[in-house]
Amino acid sequence: MKKRPHPAESYAEPMTITIHSSFLPHTDPEASLAFYRDLLGFEVRLDVGQGTMRWITVGPADQPDTAIVLTPPAVDPGLSEAERQAITEMMAKGTYAGINLATDDLDGFFERVQAGGADVVQEPIEQPYGLRDCAFRDPSGNMVRVQQSS
Repeated sequence: MKKRPHPAESYAEPMTITIHSSFLPHTDPEASLAFYRDLLGFEVRLDVGQGTMRWITVGPADQPDTAIVLTPPAVDPGLSEAERQAITEMMAKGTYAGINLATDDLDGFFERVQAGGADVVQEPIEQPYGLRDCAFRDPSGNMVRVQQSS
C-alpha cells in the first residue's frame, strides 16, 4: 500500500496563515467598549447593529490584521434553548470564553487594568510552565489572560 504524504508535505510552497479574528461574547456593548477601547486601548474597527444586538470589532492600532469580534451571545439560530441556557450559565461563571494577550510591560498593564476597576482573577505571577502572567474578567465574564512578552 502506498503511503499518503502528510498534508503539510503535499504543498510545494510553504503556506502562510494568520489569525484574523477571535470571537468573544458580550452582554453589554457599552461596558465592552469601555473595557476594550477605553481601558485596554484597542481601536474600534466596526460597530454594527443596535442595542444589545451589536457586533463590535476591536483590535490593537498597530496590528490592523488582528481583531476581536465582540458578539451577542447565543444568537445562532441553530442553537437549541438548552444550548442557549448553557451558554448563559457558563458566561455567568466566566467559563464560556477567553482570550490570551501579551504585553512587554505586564506590571504596568496590570496596574492600569486594576486601577480601571477590572475584575482581577490573578495578579502577575511566575507560572511553573515558564511564563509570567495575570488574569482578569471582562464585563461579560470572559477570561482575559495577559502574559509578559519577551
